[in-house]
Amino acid sequence: MKIRYGFRQVGDVEVFYREAGSSDAPVILLLHGFPTASHMFRDLIPLLADRFRLVAPDLPGFGQTKAPPRGTFDYTFDRLADAIEGFTAALSLDRYVLYIFDYGAPVGLRLAIRHPERISAIVSQNGNAYLEGFSDEWGPWETYWREPSAANREACRPSLAPDTIRNWQYGTGADPNLLSPDGYELDIAYMGRPDAEEIQLDLILDYRSNVALYPAFQSYFREHRPPLLAVWGRHDPAFLPAGAAAYQRDLPDAKIHLLDAGHFALETHAEEVATLIRAFLDSAIGSTTVKI
Repeated sequence: MKIRYGFRQVGDVEVFYREAGSSDAPVILLLHGFPTASHMFRDLIPLLADRFRLVAPDLPGFGQTKAPPRGTFDYTFDRLADAIEGFTAALSLDRYVLYIFDYGAPVGLRLAIRHPERISAIVSQNGNAYLEGFSDEWGPWETYWREPSAANREACRPSLAPDTIRNWQYGTGADPNLLSPDGYELDIAYMGRPDAEEIQLDLILDYRSNVALYPAFQSYFREHRPPLLAVWGRHDPAFLPAGAAAYQRDLPDAKIHLLDAGHFALETHAEEVATLIRAFLDSAIGSTTVKI
């Protein structure tokens, strides 16, 4: 199955995306996290494209998506969600499974509370929506949220350093014999682009808006009862397994699976995740077999 690549204009943002699968297959919208891009799905997409249409955009400020510079575009999670909402409209995606990871979780869940009728199911892979999911590694970010001073902004900059990306975000809890350097070295290169760090520091500050929306996200779960699979790297240093288990408080039928993996579970466990998704969606949205 070939993966196709393209751009869609959404206002002043040119959204890059990768896509595979039949146009009449059930859609999975794949939303990446920090500090990566849609390339994080490079191993998963071929494993599911025989039965699903997979669409993976790069968020503004990430990957190959072209967005205006700081000062003319507000790099906030609301604006990221606006861009992806416009992107789904441009592709006429009016019903889809939402795959959320890391930053993709608050972006995707904004779409869900805006348009609950469009969400057929949710797969949360280390995509947090509960306070229980936070580890104790969030100290500098939380301090910056409370007091957005220049000094506290600088204290968050080590989160963007190459060694942090390589060894902490990707390396923690991952089998080094299974962890390809391709993902983290590309992310490091993206972070080295002009203004990339400042954009990410803007988003780090605005992450507090996501926490403020957790009650709204949880209310959406209770009211609309989307089928949900939480598949989690149990060794994630940022988002704890308790964040996966917490989904069952509002969605008692949620399926929870913990993998022997880190934050970027797809880097080492794409086949296991694909198997879990197939079984989950067969139950959640019915037969997904299509002719291609």
